[in-house]
Amino acid sequence: MITEKKTQFLVEELDQLRQQGLFRPLRVLGSAQDTEVVVDGKHVLNLSSNNYLGLTTHPRLKAAMIEATEKWGAGSGAVRTIAGTMMVHEDLERRLAEFKHTEASLVFQSGFTANLGVLQSLVREGDVIISDELNHASIIDGIRLSKAERSIFKHRDMDDLERHLEKHREKRVKLVVTDGVFSMDGDIAPLPAIVERADRFGALVMVDDAHASGVLGKNGRGSVNHFGLDGRVDLQMGTLSKAIGVLGGYVAGAQPVRDFLIHRARPFLFSTSHPPGVAAACIAAIDVLLAEPERIDRLWKNTVRFKEGLKRLGFDTGASETPITPVIVGKGAVAMELSDRLFKFGVFAQGIGFPTVPEGRARIRTIVTGVHTDAQLDRALEAFAKGGKELGLIA
Repeated sequence: MITEKKTQFLVEELDQLRQQGLFRPLRVLGSAQDTEVVVDGKHVLNLSSNNYLGLTTHPRLKAAMIEATEKWGAGSGAVRTIAGTMMVHEDLERRLAEFKHTEASLVFQSGFTANLGVLQSLVREGDVIISDELNHASIIDGIRLSKAERSIFKHRDMDDLERHLEKHREKRVKLVVTDGVFSMDGDIAPLPAIVERADRFGALVMVDDAHASGVLGKNGRGSVNHFGLDGRVDLQMGTLSKAIGVLGGYVAGAQPVRDFLIHRARPFLFSTSHPPGVAAACIAAIDVLLAEPERIDRLWKNTVRFKEGLKRLGFDTGASETPITPVIVGKGAVAMELSDRLFKFGVFAQGIGFPTVPEGRARIRTIVTGVHTDAQLDRALEAFAKGGKELGLIA
């Protein structure tokens, strides 16, 4: 067929992935997202979910989604700027701003589109975006879409950040952007030092708190609150699809930021708004964060237990300081083989290789949650011990 000839280059690239041991089919869940799930028909312990606090199945979230769907319908039917802004969307944004201690917020369809929308629209030709080299792919793509100059500083290197700020001192707008928690290594940005340097050079600061929301700060307010920097960070991006347990992304900051993004952020302008049930469930999640802080306490207790167990076994967990705990094994094919062995032993933990992480730094990326039990974590450690020994990764 003609189409087969035209796509032969894709077949060849896929064959190359297979030869490298990096081709991975989609894994299909046959159950709700929980500490134990059915994957490809097999019951396994789940260490690959971003469901930090177990909110995806929380009764309050499910009830709120059902009630709002009954009242408002299954979808919104339009983009926000035409006829797709319902009262429940505005309520969510008010609650998010209050929760993040900011003047306003704006919700996007995902965390990815939130970063694209901000970086593509907020700065223009002649401005500069100064970005940590290990920032999330959505930040990288947002910078590529912007007409501003890009300037990349070494990971968490404040002397290098200062050199970049000095180089661009005369730019109209200087925007420093960093992850709050880095998604592949689990380390935390040195925000106080970033803010101090940005203030000195008159630069804006944007923090991607996707993996800090619900994890760091009082009641899970994020890395800005964690460091006592409320009111000193200009833009806080967060997701509603990780610890919050539902779907979406948002930007919290000053009212002019919200007003400008409504008029210029393309993902916001050209995407249908969230179903009302989604917005209502997100509001319920904020209520849970405020009412049940013990969930976050348990998350950190589990994190410490699991990290210490991996280190006792002899695994390299890198620079992780958070529930994101990489088990670094080196080659991509080895990471995929360890992932397969873990699955055989009843643990679902996905391998991550190049280009998501650098060559030679492939890993199993694990995330424990606040709803894992001690017994489940011990089972996971036993599986890592067996798989690691079989592959000669640990003694």
